[in-house]
Amino acid sequence: MDGSLLLDETGRMLVVAGLICAVLLVPMMIVGLIVGMIQAATSVSEQSLSFVPKLLALVLCLVVFGAAVVELLTSFTAELFGVIGRIGR
Repeated sequence: MDGSLLLDETGRMLVVAGLICAVLLVPMMIVGLIVGMIQAATSVSEQSLSFVPKLLALVLCLVVFGAAVVELLTSFTAELFGVIGRIGR
């Protein structure tokens, strides 16, 4: 087994994981920032007021980008199994 192949696949795995996390976390951080600014401006410190919009943003992102995320994971997994098959020969 070649060490550079392992490093290449690990790098691709980190890119795929980063893309999936970015798709889900960036909108939640933006919503959290907006809600935090509204809470600071109105002096309302209710915890559920911060949680519910983030949860709704996550659900919306999963509905909009869920198919793309699953397709990305499926294609990466198929390619990874292909690489594993080539190594085993």
